[in-house]
Order: sequence, then structure tokens, then C-alpha cells
Amino acid sequence: MERPTDRRTVLMTIGAAAVAAVAGPLAAQSTDIRGTVTFEGGAVIPEGHLEIYLEDPAIQDNARRRATETRIKSDGGSKAIAFSLSPPASSTASPTLRIVARLERADGWLVARGSAQFEAGPPVHVTLNKVMY
Repeated sequence: MERPTDRRTVLMTIGAAAVAAVAGPLAAQSTDIRGTVTFEGGAVIPEGHLEIYLEDPAIQDNARRRATETRIKSDGGSKAIAFSLSPPASSTASPTLRIVARLERADGWLVARGSAQFEAGPPVHVTLNKVMY
């Protein structure tokens, strides 16, 4: 003999479906910081090593100032380079946190540098400015 469906079973099923509907899109969202780097005036980014990192200028200790970083090789033929960084380990981002991009030649000379204030959520855009010696 089959048991009739009671109110408790129906409510538990609806609750489970609601939790699954809310958790699905949240689990699919990436927590990585994404953005693009371009060169001033829309020019092609020169060949070299692009180092992109999170920096908090409010921290006085140079060893802890950089939160996370990535290195990308520029082949000298792109006008924009996309990047992705892991978010900082701390759960609250500092209001002074910024994303810095440095382009160096193979011999270590700095070619260009740029930075942008970090804002959680939207993609970040950093423009490299040529370094004058």
C-alpha cells in the first residue's frame, strides 16, 4: 500500500529545490580577479614579460605588500592581454588595494608600468605607460 504524500514531504522537496536553485549560480561564479592590460594610445604591447600583481600600499612591510601575482609573456603582437589573479587570502579587501602591471624586457629593463584601483566584481582594466629613463 502506498503512503499518501504529506505536507512535510512536500515542504522538504520545495525547500531542497529552492536551495539547489540558489546554490547553482553561486557555485558557478568564479572568484578570480579578471581583467585586461593595454598599452598607452592603443599601441601594440611590446615584447617582454608582463608581471601583474595585487599590491596594498598601506602595508609597510615589503614582503607582505604583494598579495598575489601572475606572469605572462608578451610576444609583441597583441594590443590587449587578458589576465586572471586569485583573490587575496583575507576575506575583506583593503580600500587601498590596487592591481599593478609591469612590462620588462628579457634583460630586466622596465619598459612600461600601469596600475588600477581594485574593485570587487567588474573586470579590471590596466593601461601600461611607457617608462622614461
